[in-house]
Amino acid sequence: MPARRVARTQPNQFAGLRARARRIQLLLMDVDGVLTDGRIYLLGWPNGAVSELKVFHAQDGAALKLARELGLRTGIITGRLSAATEQRAREIGIEFLCQNAAAKLPAYRSILQQAGLEDTQVAYIGDDLPDLPVLRCVGLAVAVNNAVLEVKRAAHYVTRCRGGEGAVREVVELLLRARGQWSQLLRLLREGL
Repeated sequence: MPARRVARTQPNQFAGLRARARRIQLLLMDVDGVLTDGRIYLLGWPNGAVSELKVFHAQDGAALKLARELGLRTGIITGRLSAATEQRAREIGIEFLCQNAAAKLPAYRSILQQAGLEDTQVAYIGDDLPDLPVLRCVGLAVAVNNAVLEVKRAAHYVTRCRGGEGAVREVVELLLRARGQWSQLLRLLREGL
């Protein structure tokens, strides 16, 4: 049986990714499948009311809070309306929150205008087909590991982690390292931030 050839990543691929990441001033993301594992829990009550449950990863939230301390702006664009998402965004200091955005591109353009930024200064993390229009515009398009194939193909970077399992934290680290802020962050943490 012949030996399998192992594909190696070219150094200039990483250089291109770092160059893109270095320009990022705003990190936008989807919720279901990115900040969560994509499952939506609906709990029906005897009176006919329905409650929604979402599970968020603590490392993603901590990373987004720390990124904000270092000047990285953050936002969410999601097709669903959720009180849980609103609460989580408030807890971790998300600057831009756009819910109930079935078409994400108009929401993205609105945030871009409010932030006073250009496409090249924005990263977006997605997992499914509704994310494609935004992924095709931004300076750094990111797909979570369990994203659909079309999203992975549109991405400049595919995370090692699955959505809802630390993928956002992985992207925050990538951005802070590219911006030369990772060691600054570690120093701040040692000093008690």
